[in-house]
Amino acid sequence: MHETDMTKALIRTVADWYDAQLDKPQISKIHLVVGQFTCVEPVSLQFAYEVQTRDTFLAGVELVIRETPLIAFCHACQQEYAPAIGLRYACPDCGSPMAEIRSGRELKIDHIEYCSDSAQAYAPNC
Repeated sequence: MHETDMTKALIRTVADWYDAQLDKPQISKIHLVVGQFTCVEPVSLQFAYEVQTRDTFLAGVELVIRETPLIAFCHACQQEYAPAIGLRYACPDCGSPMAEIRSGRELKIDHIEYCSDSAQAYAPNC
């Protein structure tokens, strides 16, 4: 289950960012972008995150996962197509092997929603 290792890396990355902040923010959500071609199972990633963040500064912080589809480009046909994961990675029109992936390999933190103590003074609902 490589989702466990990915979650550990995510927590370390967010912790490094958090530690670098002078005014320790109150984190409410972490937004991830996960491509379908990464072989990361969002449900497993969510579960690993919930287990590993218990009793940490991220306890109760929501993990929001947005999946991006696998989109390839066929140079012969000059068109994009969406191959079915695990089936046939070739152009459905001409049969050329998948040579260029335009979407689906992403695995990144998109953004973090948070409020700092100073922001809460101006926006109490923060």
